[in-house]
Amino acid sequence: MASLNEHTTQLGRKLAAHLLRRATFGPTIDQINEFASYTPAEAFTQLTQASDPPKPPIDPATGEPWVLNTENGLTKAPVGADQMTLINYFKAWYLDVMRTSGTSLKERMTYFLHTHLPISYEVYESSEAIYYQNALYRYYALGNFKELFKKYCIDNATLVYLDGDSNDKVEPNENFAREMFELYSIGKGPEMGNGNYTYFTEQDVQAAAKVLTGWKNDPDFSNPDPDTGIPIGMLRISKPGETELATRHTAETKQFSEAFNSTSIAPNEVIDGSATAEAAKQELSDMIDMIFDQKRTARFICGKLYRFFVYYDFDLEDEQDEITNDIIEELATTFYNNDYELLPVLEQLLKSEHFYDLDTVPTEDDNIGAIIKSPVELILNAFRMFELPLPDRYADAMNFYNQMDTLLGWLDAMRINFFRPYDVAGYPAYHQFPAYNRNWITPNSLANRYYLGFYLVDQQAYYYYDIADWLQNSGHIANPSDAADVVEGLIDYLFPIETEQSRKDYFLNVVFLDSNQAGYWTQAWNDYTSGDEDDSIVRLLLERLFTTLLKTPEYQLF
Repeated sequence: MASLNEHTTQLGRKLAAHLLRRATFGPTIDQINEFASYTPAEAFTQLTQASDPPKPPIDPATGEPWVLNTENGLTKAPVGADQMTLINYFKAWYLDVMRTSGTSLKERMTYFLHTHLPISYEVYESSEAIYYQNALYRYYALGNFKELFKKYCIDNATLVYLDGDSNDKVEPNENFAREMFELYSIGKGPEMGNGNYTYFTEQDVQAAAKVLTGWKNDPDFSNPDPDTGIPIGMLRISKPGETELATRHTAETKQFSEAFNSTSIAPNEVIDGSATAEAAKQELSDMIDMIFDQKRTARFICGKLYRFFVYYDFDLEDEQDEITNDIIEELATTFYNNDYELLPVLEQLLKSEHFYDLDTVPTEDDNIGAIIKSPVELILNAFRMFELPLPDRYADAMNFYNQMDTLLGWLDAMRINFFRPYDVAGYPAYHQFPAYNRNWITPNSLANRYYLGFYLVDQQAYYYYDIADWLQNSGHIANPSDAADVVEGLIDYLFPIETEQSRKDYFLNVVFLDSNQAGYWTQAWNDYTSGDEDDSIVRLLLERLFTTLLKTPEYQLF
């Protein structure tokens, strides 16, 4: 039976590696060994250590950030590049923030929020707007989801991406209101007829669109949010007297359906037919409170969290679904009772027997090694596991961007166009029934995934990985001269699940030794470490093993 009972004993290496693969962007070997001695509670404490936000990206032409500096009065650095170039700089910067984020659950949650509340640079070609949305997600990544959602509704990138900028009282635009309900907060449930769904109706979409009228994006990013300091959108206002009026906001009462208990929302102050700016802002806050007062909203968001951190196979509408009833419903209760604070629900999930596959027998409902890695995870897992260096993103910015441009190309070839999802629902692998994470795999994307190992051992490439040097100097393989130890060690580090002996024998005898005797490797390794100038045999054998392991089905999973 699925259970959120807390696992209380030491993790050990296998479960520590599982936690770090799911809660970060992949562990180093030292991190696995460190976390192996922790209980889940101790591990969660380490994952949620406070950290400073990363410094913003810089434009190499000026050596300065091109985004606003809130610490120095919202001033803007000179820009030496066009917006598309700056967007690519931002994507490179963010990918490197992930790579260097250590054991930070906050960065993992920042990425989750991007997959749940997406943006496409193709619709809004503004590196500043995308950067600030990313900063907003990071600010609330381990905080209050409801408060984040209020800010998200009037975020500059959101306003442009989902047509909030064109939502006016004369002609309300319903696009964002519909997506807000269906994709980002409460979900829709079964259709009840005439475009009405179980959890919201057309009446609710129309009413919500009117609540959201009157906002515009701020292209100068000069309007800092009072709570976060991050620039947000603005109300269209006039000030005929002492009071600011939201002149493009619908001042009438907004009537919601029985799905929301027939709630009415209206401005609490109207002057000369216009709501005051403060009244319009209060309406937005009241509407979000109304949506989040429905426990179904907590259930929907917890379902997305579960799919991201554990597995996709559940049905929120099935009363008999074990995962929905025993896991997601209980997580939703925690989320709801804590007023949508993320930390308690993440703690409950990541400390549970269920997360570690300890609530069922080993051959049933395994979650470990069950998710196909996204291209982001596939690449970053390799870079982090073997601690591959990249140029410093500040001290050597131009070289850094040039090298990261290749990584972004790899992502695209593996079927994720970073910050350009297919539609407003985000990247299909995180939401699209019934395939979910299997959407990462096509014949072409799979071939490109299989080439990752070859890229990393290409001596002409930026990212050349000297696996012979790693084997000799890292100390992570007990006896590098023993072929079986080399194979066992690499499999243990790279694969999330236990490997059958016949599979290990295949990697040892067919792939690594190429049907030679074990002594063949021992002699080659001893010659190499004694200073033999001809290291071709050692590199041939190691690189063949390494590239084969990285293109196995096992390595594609986590």
